[in-house]
Amino acid sequence: MSQTVPGQVPVLSMGNMDKADFAAAFGGSFQRFGFAMVKDHGMDQALIDRGWALVRRFFALPEGVKRRYDAANNGGQRGYTAFGVEIARGASENDLKEFWHVGRDLPAGDPLAQSMPPNVWPDELPEFHATFAPLYAEFDRVGGELLSAIALFLGLEEQWFEKPVENGNSILRLLHYPPVSAEAPGIRAGAHEDINLITLLLGAEEGGLELRDRDGNWLPVVPPPGALVINVGDMLQRLTNHYLPSTSHRVVNPPPERRGHSRYSMPFFLHLRPDFLIDALPQCVDADHPRRDPPITAHDYLSERLREIGLIKG
Repeated sequence: MSQTVPGQVPVLSMGNMDKADFAAAFGGSFQRFGFAMVKDHGMDQALIDRGWALVRRFFALPEGVKRRYDAANNGGQRGYTAFGVEIARGASENDLKEFWHVGRDLPAGDPLAQSMPPNVWPDELPEFHATFAPLYAEFDRVGGELLSAIALFLGLEEQWFEKPVENGNSILRLLHYPPVSAEAPGIRAGAHEDINLITLLLGAEEGGLELRDRDGNWLPVVPPPGALVINVGDMLQRLTNHYLPSTSHRVVNPPPERRGHSRYSMPFFLHLRPDFLIDALPQCVDADHPRRDPPITAHDYLSERLREIGLIKG
């Protein structure tokens, strides 16, 4: 079943809805909002709880310790990115956040390793690898199920996305938004669209996520405990010739009474294979909807966007 309130992103059940009904509701929410919320996804809650505990422990480490794992040399793709480095495309103020990236572990000698650097693990927290490698796999699994629903909604074979995302450059981001002062410039995360195919987000107890609807209004996105927030990324928008829109979203600063509290979240940016050519699906192009974007490989598109947000220099 789904829970829908006018003007709000619906909460859909992966466990209690027929596959065709879920695909229709999921795709419909994407068309209207660029977002959906999903419960009953089957992710291991004990593993998630261990992940949250480790996220808090890592970001509580001294700044000098965290900077030992600086991701600046790999385009911000693995390890630690310090507070204030990332900036939303077109923004004038850098975001008020720090984060850690976990990527895919590739077999030795895999040709995709040229564009997907190896993971970095903090020596101070030996449980990091044992927790976040399986949690990455859980996000990967659920992401695959959601892509199957998108394929059905688009009239494709249910497993159409399997090959395009096989060994894709997906990223698990561990995010910390520190407490903010009343005088803090900017906001926790400026308005932006995600680069990737779809994003799966586990949020924590502090709110702040908002999306911009088709009328230009900012709507809060408040998932029930344990639910995932899912949104369309720019790669899926390009692939569907903007039939499924990538929606601007942001994380606003908390009200005064909550400004002394940190906010933590775990987005999983599900990516295509670096060598996949992103070109509009034939069924999304016709005389009334001509192709809007030229073809480009997933790797080239990612590199272009990482430069725009300050994670790759030059």
